[in-house]
Amino acid sequence: MSASTKLLSGVSKNFSYLRDLALMAFPNNCLVCARTLMSDERDICFSCIDSLPETGYQHMADNPVAQQFWGRMPFVQASAYLYVQDANITQEMIHLLKYHRKHRIGIKLGRLYGYKLSQMQPDIDLIVPVPLHVNRKRERGYNQCDYFAQGLSEVLQVPYEPDAMKRIKENISQTRRTRYDRWENVEGIFALADPDRVKGKHILLVDDVITTGATIESCASALLTGADVRVSVAAIATAGR
Repeated sequence: MSASTKLLSGVSKNFSYLRDLALMAFPNNCLVCARTLMSDERDICFSCIDSLPETGYQHMADNPVAQQFWGRMPFVQASAYLYVQDANITQEMIHLLKYHRKHRIGIKLGRLYGYKLSQMQPDIDLIVPVPLHVNRKRERGYNQCDYFAQGLSEVLQVPYEPDAMKRIKENISQTRRTRYDRWENVEGIFALADPDRVKGKHILLVDDVITTGATIESCASALLTGADVRVSVAAIATAGR
């Protein structure tokens, strides 16, 4: 080994040692389990990532999410990254993202799913998150879907437009509503901010959780009023195992 190589190796080891000391002095914790992150971990530890209940739906054209929209709206593809159910890690992450300002969880999940979608070579032109009503956004301070869209955008290298859609009516919470009530609750509540911004584009419409699909269907219907627009759907999660 040359003297210069030994020197660089020593500098690298010293840097790693100093970095590890800094992490001990100023802990950088996993946003989900709060365990101190290792030097090569970012935001969410590898253990939590390994435990994510992935659906694998991006590989299945006729997956259960896509089947929800058959005969309800025209779309190219539809999928969700994770399964969500009571007390599982997905539910915890979405709760932290939605109500505890853990924005980096949304970005991280977007990046992780963006990598998986990139392997499918999608021809997406623009990423659009399902919008919150202005009153709800003012109350919460942010739209959780924007961060998932941001992470997807970074990996897919496709722009995202958080203001492409607007929610023109404030609907009641969808929780504990029947399928029919959910559709009535969201019918006609979305509109395009500017039709020219989506004209001729293949839009990836993103949401946090897909249950009955009523919100996505209503939002997609508004998007499809744009000239020559195609829509695909991606969500952080859907109900399942």
